[in-house]
Amino acid sequence: MRLPDFLSEADGEVRLAGHRIGLVHVVKAYNDGHSAEMIAAEFPTLPLAMVHKVIAFYLDNQADVDSYVAVHDREMDALERQSRPAGSTPTVAELRRRLESIRRAGPA
Repeated sequence: MRLPDFLSEADGEVRLAGHRIGLVHVVKAYNDGHSAEMIAAEFPTLPLAMVHKVIAFYLDNQADVDSYVAVHDREMDALERQSRPAGSTPTVAELRRRLESIRRAGPA
């Protein structure tokens, strides 16, 4: 994917030039139904004109950007799994079982 001058890539992550905000963040907000104005309000350091440029870039390169976002999401999921050892966080079912056990035990 060829990046315009208002986007830059560092360490495999595409960011808005001059910002720490990733392309992924703007694209996800846009796909969640946020308008350009809402996105600019969410990221107050971004000028509205830049948000419009990023959205236009996304719409012109949707397949490539969607692929980049999917890879990014998979990498983030893998990092999250690595940071939590198996069994260190109880499942919802385990939490419910513990709560039920406490309730059955009665007042302390």
